[in-house]
Amino acid sequence: MNMIELLKAIFFGVVEGITEWLPISSTGHMILLDKFIKLNVSDAFLEMFLVVIQLGAILAVVVLFWNKLFPFKRGEKYFIKKNTMVMWAKIVVACIPAAIVGLKWSDEIDALFYNYITVSIALIVFGIWFIWIENKHKSSSKELSIKTIDSLDQITFKAAIIIGLFQLIAAIFPGTSRSGATIIGGLMLSLSRNVAAEFTFFMAVPVMFGASLLKIVKFGFDFTSLEMGVLLSGMITAFFVSIISIKFLMGYIKKHDFKVFGWYRIALGALVLAYFSIIG
Repeated sequence: MNMIELLKAIFFGVVEGITEWLPISSTGHMILLDKFIKLNVSDAFLEMFLVVIQLGAILAVVVLFWNKLFPFKRGEKYFIKKNTMVMWAKIVVACIPAAIVGLKWSDEIDALFYNYITVSIALIVFGIWFIWIENKHKSSSKELSIKTIDSLDQITFKAAIIIGLFQLIAAIFPGTSRSGATIIGGLMLSLSRNVAAEFTFFMAVPVMFGASLLKIVKFGFDFTSLEMGVLLSGMITAFFVSIISIKFLMGYIKKHDFKVFGWYRIALGALVLAYFSIIG
């Protein structure tokens, strides 16, 4: 087995684990990373790998938030936690728009938008939007004394659908950032940063399980030893790095806003556009 390819996969896993949860676009970073670090695999495997590697990151959410995600509680006998079931219903509703578009037009979206130009523009545009939303969010809260939604239970089905439409934007345009788009949607609906982040994490579970399953079925289950090693190396690395990233983000947003990520997105998008315009 080629050790160099496994090391490349581990590096992809590190980038995935960091960028999946920070609102800076994991897909965008993976597309850009592929421009500089080429895995020696087929195009079909690479297309599958860039999606399924996210499954490792999603498993970190399941582990860290198991008590909030698992709808059954064990006492003298198992019983259903009503609040958790309602939350899952809201998550399902929020995921419907992206699921419909993904199932019907995923190949067309990949062909049209999975390139560095789209990624760079999306990084910049949503970076600016992040900064604007944060400034507006602060000023509105001070001037109008808007009550912040600080519990997952307070998210309405209407709010869930609106957040789902923001996720749809990210599903179409790589570089937008699924977490970034849904967090922006949450902030616009007066969700606290903590609640917006958690709901975003939870929405990712069915989305990425579904997307990974579709990509694996499309690719087939006939993996070479190298392909299996690359896939597992990337997923396992993404899992452990994601645990660190999620804990960092949840601690960070207790004292800080998201503007730093907006500035990062703008700088990265501009740098990438400049780089590729120079090298042609």
